[in-house]
Amino acid sequence: MPEFVSWILITLAVLALIGIIFEEVIHINKAQSVLFFGSISWVILFAASIGTPEHHRIEEGLKENIGEIAALWLFLTAAMTFVAYLNKKGLIESAIFKVLPQQISERKLMLLTGLFAFVFSSLADNITATLVSVALILSLQLPAQKTLRFAAIAVFAVNSGGVAMITGDVTTLMIFLADKAEITSLLMLSLPAFCAVLALIALLMLPMSDEVTVTKTSHDLQQVDIVVAGIFLLTIMTTIAFNVLFDIPPVLTFLTGLSIMFLVAKGMGEDTEDDPIMDYVRRIEFDTLMFFLGILLVVGALKEIRALDSFVAVYEYLPAWQANYLMGLFSSIIDNVPLTAALLKSDVVMNPAEWLALTYAVGVGGSLLIIGSAAGIVAMSKIEALTFGSYLRFIVALLLAYTLGYALTMGLGTLIFAQT
Repeated sequence: MPEFVSWILITLAVLALIGIIFEEVIHINKAQSVLFFGSISWVILFAASIGTPEHHRIEEGLKENIGEIAALWLFLTAAMTFVAYLNKKGLIESAIFKVLPQQISERKLMLLTGLFAFVFSSLADNITATLVSVALILSLQLPAQKTLRFAAIAVFAVNSGGVAMITGDVTTLMIFLADKAEITSLLMLSLPAFCAVLALIALLMLPMSDEVTVTKTSHDLQQVDIVVAGIFLLTIMTTIAFNVLFDIPPVLTFLTGLSIMFLVAKGMGEDTEDDPIMDYVRRIEFDTLMFFLGILLVVGALKEIRALDSFVAVYEYLPAWQANYLMGLFSSIIDNVPLTAALLKSDVVMNPAEWLALTYAVGVGGSLLIIGSAAGIVAMSKIEALTFGSYLRFIVALLLAYTLGYALTMGLGTLIFAQT
């Protein structure tokens, strides 16, 4: 395949990134622009490789890429449908309002939001945790500028909470399956990750000094709504348990939970002509799904031309702890899954403490930019005021929190593994 093809694909990837950043300037939906660049990248790959030995590899690469996208789409569809139902019925708002007092300071509210996002993402996957956290933030009906601060904390806290669990973050699972870190070691990431979240909250709450009056609304909850909420929570718990015990993919468990939700709703009389239970699938944000599709197509094409392999060369010039820190920064621009895959397939040699630091870096580093993680993309699709530019205002605070978490991870890992 001609060398100029690689440069064309890299250019298209840069244009896709520019399209996301300047969405409000060019007035083209980010999902539309990214989907175009992702699709055309694969068209070019196939056209340029026809008649060459690489054509079969490109074909297999597309099948793998589409398989990953399909699994993500199905998982998102199931998770979003649950959340759409619970939001429509007002159950999430009701649960939040029962915990929150009538009057609460903005700082305390921000702390509770960050803690909720961190803890919930330790139990559920990042996407589900973000959906629920964003629903919580929007239900508070805060001014746009304050909502942005809460959103930044939610994205960072969700990524931080999931990094210690193999079911909470894909890259953590990849590193675990490659025998680079043990579950007990990964669990230690919770402490430095939690400290980093507290640091970010402390930084972003400084200008917040007002009191918030929580307007509590009443919802006429039915028994079926409580049952569906129970099915949702049970689905989350069984997803974690079945993945650990039986290696069952999370998407399969969530689809099973969704099917049970449909059947239970039907049996309890919730599935009516006026309000069909299947209609909740149509209430999810398909813009988010199309955006994921485009992003993963772009990254998949870059993977085929081995453009991501160049990141591995950093370890030839820098100590592992410095290179790992940079990998976290890179993961805010390049999807952390292929980035982690490239590192695992290379001959990079690191000790357990450094592998632990890499796990934190690629798991949390994506929080630095709104497009750097699934949590950020989901939040951006749900909160109108949250854009690439508006999120970028918090880059200094996010970078400081990320750096603190990384330093604590390195220190804790070095201390523990030095004694073994």
